[in-house]
Amino acid sequence: MASPPISVIIPTYRREQILRETLENVLQQDYPNYEVIVVDQTQTHEPETENYLNELAAAQKIRLFKVTWASLPGARNYAVRRSQGEILLFLDDDVLLPPRFLAAHAKNFVERPEVGAVAGRVFDRMKLADSGGDLTIDYLPPEAMDPGIAWYHIDLVHTVKPQQVLTARGCNMSYRRDIFEKHNVWFDERFRGSAVREESDFCLRIRKTGYQIWYDPDANLVHLGEETGGCHDITTRSLKYQITFYHNHFLMGLKNLTALQALRLFARLFDCHVLGRPPCHKSGSPIKIVTRFFFYLIGFGKALLTLVKSLWDDGQIYTRQDKETQQQASPRVSPQSVVSN
Repeated sequence: MASPPISVIIPTYRREQILRETLENVLQQDYPNYEVIVVDQTQTHEPETENYLNELAAAQKIRLFKVTWASLPGARNYAVRRSQGEILLFLDDDVLLPPRFLAAHAKNFVERPEVGAVAGRVFDRMKLADSGGDLTIDYLPPEAMDPGIAWYHIDLVHTVKPQQVLTARGCNMSYRRDIFEKHNVWFDERFRGSAVREESDFCLRIRKTGYQIWYDPDANLVHLGEETGGCHDITTRSLKYQITFYHNHFLMGLKNLTALQALRLFARLFDCHVLGRPPCHKSGSPIKIVTRFFFYLIGFGKALLTLVKSLWDDGQIYTRQDKETQQQASPRVSPQSVVSN
């Protein structure tokens, strides 16, 4: 089988030991043609992590880029512009990979020209524990392909059969370079906070190109789901997190869905996350319901403001800054290191 070059892209934010373990694991892959790009959004690392990253970069095992801002979609776009692979594979900074992981992603692009994206299986520690670890699903229900309600039916943890899906999970997903260069589909940097739904928004726009998103359970990894770091720049209990959570859901719906699909999404969001009904299983306390409804309304209002502002500002803040910096740089600034595996 052909081995198209792969760019493994890992945005990281405030991760230490688990980042080192992830990189060590990635660098043990036996795939013949790949590079590892780390976009480090951490202001100050522990000395051990700082030294480790610099040593890998000096040895040309990774390409290390340090930025002064924190945005998951912004970091993804930043890395894509510097990548060299035909396949762009995005990982979180708290994952562990089996030996043939890269090959499992690559074979789908080689064997299936209609596939533009591959969603890998995620052995998520928390979700596996919640199900007792023995739940398996052969094929997702038809509802999982309905953009209005799919988000409550897509399970890429327990599903064991290859199939077409609506979206991937951000910790384990890969794309053809054509998605970005030919079709000009990029991650939307208006998705804030933990950037929830940024990959769903991206995948909905991919489907408009005619490409399929293919789920391959062989392309699996273990997601450790660390409580801090990564894109978790704010606690899930904070006011900012709650507002951005709803903002991002509303933004995805308003951008990509028909009016009927959007209404169904917003109703399901209300039913699950405000009222707390399954599968959310949140407290039914009247005070908490009112509080969550308050966040729901603010999130909707902020999403509308985001779209209005988009009439004169597309929101690609970090992409714009990066392009302006590159245009001003003379001579061209080279990356800290270049890798050739």
